[in-house]
Amino acid sequence: MSNSFSRRLALLADDRHRHLLGQGRRGIERETLRVDFQGNLALTPHPSALGSALTNEQITTDYSESLLEFITPAEHDIADALDELDRIHRFASSKLDGELLWSQSMPCALPDEETIPIAWYGTSHIGMIKHVYRRGLAVRYGKAMQCIAGLHYNYSLSEDLWRVLKADEQSQTDDKSYQSESYISLIRNFHRYSWLLMYLFGASPALSAQFLRDRAHTLETLSDDTLYLPYATSLRMSDLGYQNNAQAGLMPPYNDLDSYMRSLSRAVRQPYPAYEAIGTRRDGEWIQLNTNLLQIENEYYATIRPKRVINSGERPVEALCARGVQYIEVRCMDIDPFEPLGINLQTSRFLDAFLLFCALHDSPMVDDTGDHENGENFSRTVKEGRRPGLMLQRDGKSISLQAWGLELLEQIHLTADLLDAQHGDKQHAEAIRSQQKKLHDTTLTPSARVLAALQANGKSFEQFGMQQSRAHAEHFRMRPLSEKETAVFDTLAKQSLAEQEKMEQTQCGDFDAFVAAYNLRTPQRLCDGV
Repeated sequence: MSNSFSRRLALLADDRHRHLLGQGRRGIERETLRVDFQGNLALTPHPSALGSALTNEQITTDYSESLLEFITPAEHDIADALDELDRIHRFASSKLDGELLWSQSMPCALPDEETIPIAWYGTSHIGMIKHVYRRGLAVRYGKAMQCIAGLHYNYSLSEDLWRVLKADEQSQTDDKSYQSESYISLIRNFHRYSWLLMYLFGASPALSAQFLRDRAHTLETLSDDTLYLPYATSLRMSDLGYQNNAQAGLMPPYNDLDSYMRSLSRAVRQPYPAYEAIGTRRDGEWIQLNTNLLQIENEYYATIRPKRVINSGERPVEALCARGVQYIEVRCMDIDPFEPLGINLQTSRFLDAFLLFCALHDSPMVDDTGDHENGENFSRTVKEGRRPGLMLQRDGKSISLQAWGLELLEQIHLTADLLDAQHGDKQHAEAIRSQQKKLHDTTLTPSARVLAALQANGKSFEQFGMQQSRAHAEHFRMRPLSEKETAVFDTLAKQSLAEQEKMEQTQCGDFDAFVAAYNLRTPQRLCDGV
């Protein structure tokens, strides 16, 4: 264990500073498809009882009109966020008419591309920007890929904690810069070690055979309707899930916030020939916002992002430039099909310990070689993470996934103990022990459990997905919200619909001019030196 890591642990274990560990924020965004009782994609509009997908802050849609997204407030304790996520699920489930929430990351049976509905946000300029952006995703990558669901974990440490670490290091940088670069340091470590999350929590080793739509692949056949890889952990995170050849090489290894923003800024104003050939309109209708490599910053897919809450009309890179990094968003977590919420408290406690480890541990700068090594370790784990004796690369030398994973868990245990001391229980340490068991016994991993369930239930991904979806629906049905809780969500839904209507009635100017102004607002220079 390095001296600097030990020093930071001791500093935060001090009675004067330990309380700061409880002042960070945690939040969850869970995506889930709506399906009918036959397991087909629901083609109905977003239920009005859930409010406006444009303005409801807790229930919205992602790519498709059928892809719900549930968003919790940011809480100091992830248990509180999970409680809120549970209430959102119970409310939404009660408002679905003849439909279920799909239990898997990989999609249900999908109709042809033309039939998959793109999310609609109304006729306001902001709503149409969101819709046209999704039209662009369809022409660039296809609709099926955009129906994959995931779980995003938002994580921050308190600004006072960063100030304590800064003072201990006697850093001469300003608070904003120190905090931002510390989050970038966390992200570097995340890239080094996120293969471990894929082994421990990957839950998509199989998919519906029709999902690939005649694309070339190396998957094996489990049944007439199911393809899989025998040692895979997360096909969602493989090149068969989120794939984007155009973005290859877009983001070189970045060791500071300016480098990250420079790459994003370049991509949102760099024309891309294949997209120029498509154009922005077809038969007089907008089909993408522009023909650049990225239409907007959020089109760049990453397993983790530095984030800052944006103001109305502000672009993500502008917010980062003006006010620095506020939190990180982990985007590689699969939906756990055995959990009604897609995640449980123990997994969340582990994530908190893992991310604190990434924040406090030494994080050397990364070069092209290290970046390639990180990517290969991640790719190998998602496709064959449970293969006996699987070897990864650490600093150019081979090491078994199991040995490296156990080494990491020993170090993460130290941050778990730190969190438990602040929290007053042993939940984080217990989460570490559960993950250690998975490294000793691959059958305990979610991906192995999914394949075992498939083998026991007709080897059909779609049947397994429906079985879990029905079980989760019953779980929520048996625990209805109180009248008071329901009234809160009903009020939020009605207020969001009224807000959308007001936006549509009070806007001025035409949409073409609005898009032109939006594209022109992409800054040429974002920060000093960018």
